[in-house]
Amino acid sequence: MNEFGSMSREDKKRQLRRQVVTPGQPVPSGPGPGRNPSVRPHPAREEAADREESARQAYRRARRRRLFVVLLIAALIAGAAGYWFYYQRNYQYKSYETAWQVTLNEGSLVSYEPFGDNVLRCTKDGASYIDLKGATVWTESYEMKNPIVDVNGPYAAIADRQGNTIYICNTDGRQGQATTVLPISRVAVSKTGVVAAVLEDSISSYITFFKKDGSTLDLTVKTTMGGDGYPLDIALSDDGTQLLSSYAFLENGELKERVVFYDFSEVGKNVPRRVVGGFDKDYFDGTLVPEVTYMETPYSCAFSGNGLTFFSSRNIASPTVVTQVPIAEEIQSVFYSEEYAAVIVRTAAGEYASRLEVYKKDGTPVMEKEFTYEYTQADIDGDLILLYNEDSCRIFNMAGVEKLYATFDFTVSRIRKGRMPDTLVITGPQQMREIKLR
Repeated sequence: MNEFGSMSREDKKRQLRRQVVTPGQPVPSGPGPGRNPSVRPHPAREEAADREESARQAYRRARRRRLFVVLLIAALIAGAAGYWFYYQRNYQYKSYETAWQVTLNEGSLVSYEPFGDNVLRCTKDGASYIDLKGATVWTESYEMKNPIVDVNGPYAAIADRQGNTIYICNTDGRQGQATTVLPISRVAVSKTGVVAAVLEDSISSYITFFKKDGSTLDLTVKTTMGGDGYPLDIALSDDGTQLLSSYAFLENGELKERVVFYDFSEVGKNVPRRVVGGFDKDYFDGTLVPEVTYMETPYSCAFSGNGLTFFSSRNIASPTVVTQVPIAEEIQSVFYSEEYAAVIVRTAAGEYASRLEVYKKDGTPVMEKEFTYEYTQADIDGDLILLYNEDSCRIFNMAGVEKLYATFDFTVSRIRKGRMPDTLVITGPQQMREIKLR
């Protein structure tokens, strides 16, 4: 009897199924349960498996090549970026050439102000917005005896000191005109076009507010010399809801100083007189605070006769002092941007006459540089410190490297960065030009 003789019909079927190799399943390689040593892989299947393995190896080789190319490109980019950073940080320009120049309309020039990405030219007869190619974008005519200007991002407020008119402009042109009853002594504008102005009579000072169209806001801060004091300077937050003011006031016949934060949002609605923070003589040691500014949110800074005080309004309802930077020497100049605050002091002794100190918006020191140079103007533009007078300039970066020392055969009123990293735009009373540094 053969081996199937003693099996039932169903057992025979199961035995046959075990001996059949199903396509797509691995073939048993040796004896064992369910394996039949007499069954060998089909040659076509072996060829397909070889092709599949070759394809996998080719894919792995291609992937390794792509990874190598990507890493090589990344290394080249990193190297180029590192070289560019080193070049920008350390390269010192020796000369320049004029790329272009234009003649500007004559007028009683008051100042040039960086405005948006371009320049605002302010005279007693009007204001012009000029792009960095020398083209006039718009012109606004007026008549003012003593124009004062405040710029914040895309908005500018131009007021007639001791007059009664404020022009509110943005980079598209005039947006509004405000008229006051009392004479104007100071003006500030926010990035949203809200304007604050200090008005005075013989007894009191009033800080009043206007919308960007010139209409009056129902907000007023009234002060007297014997009360909160006389406002020395004011600044508005970017959104126009916070006001920072420095005051001089009398206490027992002695002149004192304080810095006050106001909030006109819902946060300060239930606070008496909207005052959310006040810092007085304990912080300024008997010296006046002639200048205050809001920096990048939430920071602000007060410049006093004995140093810099940095504040944070991260908690709008309770501003705090972040740090104080004491200055023992005579302060010659203070200037700032949204990111940095700088001070130049007269050195008491040594080889150099002056020392430049730069700090971040939170008071962290950035750099210190001693120098001797008779400047009349000091500005921060991006990562550059610009010191200049009417016929020369010295320019430093935030690493303290002197990028350029140059003299000019034309009159300089204002210098700012140009459209490219190695260019400057220089404005004068009747001319504007771009110079390319070499």
